Amino acid sequence: MTERKPRKDAVRNRAAAFAAADTLFTECRSPEEVTMADIAAAAGVGKGTLFRAFGDRTGLIRALYAARLEPLRTAVGEGPPPLGPTTPPLKRVPALLDAVLCFKLDNRHLALALEGNGADSPYLTEHYEGWHTLLRDLLDRVPGVAESDFTAHALLAATRADLVEYLAGVKGVPREELRGQLAKFSAGVLGSEA
Repeated sequence: MTERKPRKDAVRNRAAAFAAADTLFTECRSPEEVTMADIAAAAGVGKGTLFRAFGDRTGLIRALYAARLEPLRTAVGEGPPPLGPTTPPLKRVPALLDAVLCFKLDNRHLALALEGNGADSPYLTEHYEGWHTLLRDLLDRVPGVAESDFTAHALLAATRADLVEYLAGVKGVPREELRGQLAKFSAGVLGSEA
């Protein structure tokens, strides 16, 4: 059975919803302020269209986040070093953490909306579980790293959207300084040089 292509208006509506949500989350003071009605009005579609396409607000945020994350997932899954699968763990772990940090910096508004939606734990999201599993499996191959499961959680905690927002947005820590601090932190955990 062949998969049906989405109708042109459905593709257009999805793109309009993504653009509207992205803009609204970027411009808002708090992600909780943005409603499905706001997104529908900004996208020029009916609220029912959004609910049919995404289920609810969290579903829309997840879909937009996943679309933004896809290039990074592809680089990690099949790309060249330092993110790709042929990279040794001591080089790949810091590269992965840096890539996640940069993604969160570039998509802070969206990450905050997803991680702080209150509907479920950010630790139960597909993207978090994927990063955690990958890091845990890599850490299992690093001599001297104990408790790889906990260590993976601890390393990922340094890239949480609320922490990234606090450091970059509230305290004004420059991007390159944050990246350097994360590199030093991960090197310390891994027992390697930054």
